[in-house]
Amino acid sequence: MGRELCVGAVVPCTGRLSLLGDPLSFVLALLAPAVPHVVNGGRRYPLRLASRDSRSDPGTARRAVRELVEQEGARVVLTLGGTQVLPAVADTCEELGVPCVSTTFPWQAYVYGRGADPSRPFTWTYHFAWGLDDIAGVFAEMWQLCAPRPAPVGCLWNDQLPGRLLRHPGRGFLPRAGGRGHRLVDPGSYPEPATTFAPHIGSFLRAGTEIVTTAATERDLALFHREAAEHGLRPRLITSSRWLTYPCTASDLSGAGIATLVYWSPRHPYRSSLDGTTPALLAETYEQRTGNQWLQPLGLAYALVEVAVHALSTAGDPADRRSVADAIGRTRLETIAGPLDWTGGPTPNVAPIPLVGGQWQPGGRHPAELAIVTNTRLPQLRTDAGLTFAR
Repeated sequence: MGRELCVGAVVPCTGRLSLLGDPLSFVLALLAPAVPHVVNGGRRYPLRLASRDSRSDPGTARRAVRELVEQEGARVVLTLGGTQVLPAVADTCEELGVPCVSTTFPWQAYVYGRGADPSRPFTWTYHFAWGLDDIAGVFAEMWQLCAPRPAPVGCLWNDQLPGRLLRHPGRGFLPRAGGRGHRLVDPGSYPEPATTFAPHIGSFLRAGTEIVTTAATERDLALFHREAAEHGLRPRLITSSRWLTYPCTASDLSGAGIATLVYWSPRHPYRSSLDGTTPALLAETYEQRTGNQWLQPLGLAYALVEVAVHALSTAGDPADRRSVADAIGRTRLETIAGPLDWTGGPTPNVAPIPLVGGQWQPGGRHPAELAIVTNTRLPQLRTDAGLTFAR
């Protein structure tokens, strides 16, 4: 029997990101008794999962990493989401020399927002997610369904990192939108939280926009929707990422013609490398035990643990952090979130996952269900509804 190995997780259990952290907390509790050990080279090592609450705050997240490493002896740290919190966790892992695996954050924000590039990759930190170009591609496909001829698209982007990256001429939306003939109408950034969108609405009205794209918070999107109606702007389609991927934020905007991205659902055709669990079974277990509707981060949270266990099982020395980091870097693994491959890019330290288009539509089991409306990037996932537009 080898020495005990610890996998640490920084989870936003409280604060504004707690909705995102809930799936990871659930997965850790679910898998702790199910994965009591890892086997490496024929030797069995006891496995312990430990976590700390980031409180949705980057400073607290940094302290959480240090506690996991110094007090719990974590060999690898897991985390997800948060424009400021996730980079704080990853950067602290780089400073301490401990491997980190993260997700639910566009990879360009993860790489360029932390000051790296393909010629200067990270040493300790690894990520799996989609890219801004993937979001733009899925959204542009839905724009074309709304307006078969090229149309102006209004951009509602904030003055923080997401907004700056979305409007980047090379890494943002412009290449994908221009490639399909759409013209982006960008009146400039807004502070988050917003107090008014009147200037943006005026620009959209003058440009004749019937399509709007955004990465706004649920609060800001509701404000825009209310003010747009007051000023006579009625977009037929709004494509929105970030918070509109969650069910509880979609209910107040039903009928508004809002579509979003889908990176995981109970219908995705995958299985866990740990135990063969399917997305459908995981979602059902979550709903039965919590009483809440499944959330997209659920599958990616499960995959985080899969990657950690795989790395500890294949590392030359699972007790050596450098060896574990190297194992992550060469990982190619079929997971409940899909195939993850860190050996092929799109940039060092990043494994891509595909996106499809989704829309919250009236459901049966739940007030709103996330329907799959486009599947170009994952054709084995069947669409189950057509994209609808506001009237």
